[in-house]
Amino acid sequence: MATRVTVTVPEPLAGEEAEARLTAAIDAAFAVCHEVDRTCTRFDAESPLMRANRDPRRWHVVPATLLAALREAKSAHDATAGRFDPRVLRSLVELGYDRTLAFSSHQVRTDARWPARRSAPPAPWRPRFRAAERAVRLGADPVDLGGIGKGLAVRWASAALAGAAPSHLVEAGGDFYCAGSGPDGEPWRLGVEDPGSAGAHVAILAVRDRGVATSSIRLRRWSASGRPAHHLIDPSTGLPGGEGLTSVTVVGRDPARAEVWSKALFVAGRAHLAAIAARRSIPALWVRDDGSVAMSDAMRPYLAWEKS
Repeated sequence: MATRVTVTVPEPLAGEEAEARLTAAIDAAFAVCHEVDRTCTRFDAESPLMRANRDPRRWHVVPATLLAALREAKSAHDATAGRFDPRVLRSLVELGYDRTLAFSSHQVRTDARWPARRSAPPAPWRPRFRAAERAVRLGADPVDLGGIGKGLAVRWASAALAGAAPSHLVEAGGDFYCAGSGPDGEPWRLGVEDPGSAGAHVAILAVRDRGVATSSIRLRRWSASGRPAHHLIDPSTGLPGGEGLTSVTVVGRDPARAEVWSKALFVAGRAHLAAIAARRSIPALWVRDDGSVAMSDAMRPYLAWEKS
């Protein structure tokens, strides 16, 4: 997943047996994350995902984790009316994001040519599944699970921890699940990063038993044909989306769905985001490209502090 995964347990239960159970649960949580990375990455040509991507029209028997992730991606595609679409892999590769880039420098340039805008949105994604055989047929196009993979890893890692640590926090590259209470017995407090100022925050959220995900262009951005590019592709155009935005943060019961909606709202752009979030009662906070901050009414119950 090209990111660090962190597990925090505020008050481990006392006793050797409880400590052993917690250690086993933490090991299981990290094992889940490694399995998601191994099976769902697009940066390893021999990963199960990329083997299926080499001939997406054929049936492929895949590991259970990958099958589950693809089924979740299909569900997310339907729930967002196609605003979340994993068939963005070709667009990312055309833009030069075909390998892990040194994003921390913020000076990444590629030799890729700027692709042409799609003449029409793609047809709905219709993968096929044979659950009993653990088989999938992706369709006409290869897929990228980067838009949901971290959220699923956080969801499944949290499930592995729940029995041994009712209160815990799992974080993977900006995707969180906050179970129970934080170290002070109050809700967990998470800072929403300011995309325009490293280390600064635009808000602090107070959450309990919720996932939090942020889609931002602060790090994963580069230059293609001299034009600024980023990894949040609008499926309707095949080009970087999110006009007028630099980040979107979403709170939800499930970290994978929070991640999906943070991306779907981002690619909708500044002009349409608020209406979608209001219609669906999505707790969302977004930072515009002029540095101003806005949020949906559903986000306000989670707001502990906001930058004035």
